[in-house]
Amino acid sequence: MDKVLMHTCCAPCSVACISTLRGEGIEPVSYWFNPNIHPTTEYRMRRNTLVDYAKSVGMELLMKDEYGLRTFIQGIYPDFDHRCEFCYRIRLEETARAAKEFGFQAFTTTLLISPYQNHELLRSVGEAMAEAYGLDFLYRDFRPYFREGQQQARDLGLYMQKYCGCVFSEEERYRKKKKKDLNTNG
Repeated sequence: MDKVLMHTCCAPCSVACISTLRGEGIEPVSYWFNPNIHPTTEYRMRRNTLVDYAKSVGMELLMKDEYGLRTFIQGIYPDFDHRCEFCYRIRLEETARAAKEFGFQAFTTTLLISPYQNHELLRSVGEAMAEAYGLDFLYRDFRPYFREGQQQARDLGLYMQKYCGCVFSEEERYRKKKKKDLNTNG
């Protein structure tokens, strides 16, 4: 396997994934499709940072550049508490579709680097999409490289987001911060 289509959630999460795959002799081709990221200013910052970073490391980047607030909300309504499964499915299905269209044998995702993501669910959804499209899902547990990759991203001056991407993860971040502030000051 020479090349793999790598769904990319953001540049910082891609840093260690790229170096790890290249170390295995696999060239990742980044694929941007993230209709979960909100608001639009956050979406643009993450997208633009990835565009610049991909150029700087000589990585090909394919994009389906669709800000998808309505699609995302319609897909998770009314079960907001189980939104991650829909989020994984919509992004990995689109990546599998693109991989098939562009002649890749396999696909993967940078979501696999995050210790905050549900790896079992990600793997299950990835494998289901691979089977549906006649491809391989390249599973790698990139989590051991998370902190190192994040530090490299900081050192490079990449935009570092503060939440997963959807408005609900932003709300969770705010609630945790508020609770922490109350415990610290109270």
